[in-house]
Amino acid sequence: MKALLLIDIQNDYFPGGAAEIVGPLEAAQCAAHALRLFRDEGLPVIHVQHANTRPGATYLLPGTPGGDIHQSVAPLPGEPVVIKHTPNSFHDTTLDELIARLGVDHLVVCGMMTHMCVDTTVRAAKDRQLPVTLLHDACATKDLAFGGVTVPASQVQASFVAALQGMFADVIATADLNAS
Repeated sequence: MKALLLIDIQNDYFPGGAAEIVGPLEAAQCAAHALRLFRDEGLPVIHVQHANTRPGATYLLPGTPGGDIHQSVAPLPGEPVVIKHTPNSFHDTTLDELIARLGVDHLVVCGMMTHMCVDTTVRAAKDRQLPVTLLHDACATKDLAFGGVTVPASQVQASFVAALQGMFADVIATADLNAS
């Protein structure tokens, strides 16, 4: 059975947030569409919420409005929320147990940020031999810099999605999603 895994779609990544990224509104709109499909089909939905406990952290802080899941994909009563403290949604969380209990054998993944928590979680799912469908347009990221070169978010997004396609995930647009 498929489950939708929504990773870190939290307020701090949106306009006015402490760690605004590029394209969060558009990505959240696509994630909300996938969420409606899964809910309509009665399929499992799992929300992942990053609680940043690193010393000196300035965003996604526990108990702050910025750390809350965005209203566009807010969990309904009874929908599980997995709290994590690292980029990997499986590391030191209840996600493995939850997936087993729900009988999930395929993840449909979306969220923020593509280059960090989405990438890490998709690769960790592969390590668990768990097939993944990645909704590329329901993910968003930010500009990155290295060695004096700024890489625009659109290129970061394309690079990470391209690296995941095939070996780690089946990458599709949300419009092509078949929840069942």
